[in-house]
Amino acid sequence: MKLGILDQVPMPAGADPTEVLNHTVALAQFAENAGYQRYWLAEHHNTNGLLSAAPEILMTRIASATDSIKVGSGGVLLPQYSPLKVAETFKTMEALFPGRVDLGVGRSPGGTERTRAALTDSRESMMNAFPRHLDELYGFMHNELPKQHEYRMVKVTPRTGSVPPVWILGLSPRSAKLAAERGMGLTFGHFINPDKWEETLRVYREHFRPGQFDQPTVNVCIFVVCAKTQEEAERLALSQDMWLLGIEKGDSQVHSPEVLKKRGVSSAELEKIRNNRRRMIIGTPEKIKTELEKLSKRYQTDDFLLITNIYDPEDKKYSYELIAREMFN
Repeated sequence: MKLGILDQVPMPAGADPTEVLNHTVALAQFAENAGYQRYWLAEHHNTNGLLSAAPEILMTRIASATDSIKVGSGGVLLPQYSPLKVAETFKTMEALFPGRVDLGVGRSPGGTERTRAALTDSRESMMNAFPRHLDELYGFMHNELPKQHEYRMVKVTPRTGSVPPVWILGLSPRSAKLAAERGMGLTFGHFINPDKWEETLRVYREHFRPGQFDQPTVNVCIFVVCAKTQEEAERLALSQDMWLLGIEKGDSQVHSPEVLKKRGVSSAELEKIRNNRRRMIIGTPEKIKTELEKLSKRYQTDDFLLITNIYDPEDKKYSYELIAREMFN
């Protein structure tokens, strides 16, 4: 099974941002040595605790600090940016780190309408232009814009021979069809909403046309918390459970399990936690392996990106370490 990490770079309450970013680099180095194949960085804006606002910069830093692990974006908010600029950014990274760069893109607005407006300098929303942006991005990177296209004579710099593969982050048949028709990879966000998986993957596989990928290629993102015992895993996962609830209220910092235990959990919060647990696997290494194997059969892929948003960076690292020992040895 091919495992990677999707890092949203969540900040523990009270932590220093520089320290958190340094932990991210160290975690990527550990992941490479442990056998993980990918390290992707998310993109979030206008939050108090998610430090992944500039995935391209973090990707370059991590690629510089590692030797072989693939680094990627999970993903660039394409409607908010110029396809040309995204193409040049990622081809520059490809020139620096040949064969190690993944370009994951998404259709998200990046936050509230005010946040989107700030990102685009109040430009009119381009959400509906996502299919066109995808085609222009691909055309710029491969120098294959149609002859009649107004930007046909604009060439991407640097003009590398290799091109980063493009993955579309999707939750719906609509996104799946876009990825399929363009021969791009599909990243399914089980960690966001696993409900439409069957129709989404069916549409992707039925409509797939060879492009950058020769055959349908799917990876799946899922929340995971691992510890030696189920009891300890549950204790650690409380910070992730409550973090998800905090996101709804605009608080994206991760709080310690001890603080949360003293605070208590209401019956309404407990119900939300139970519902959110559908998006994650919590348990021992053996349980994690068993559940990933079940999901592998469901999704017909052996490629997963794991997300662990718990309070202590050492506990997070140990969670990934236990999984690596169980899955790779």
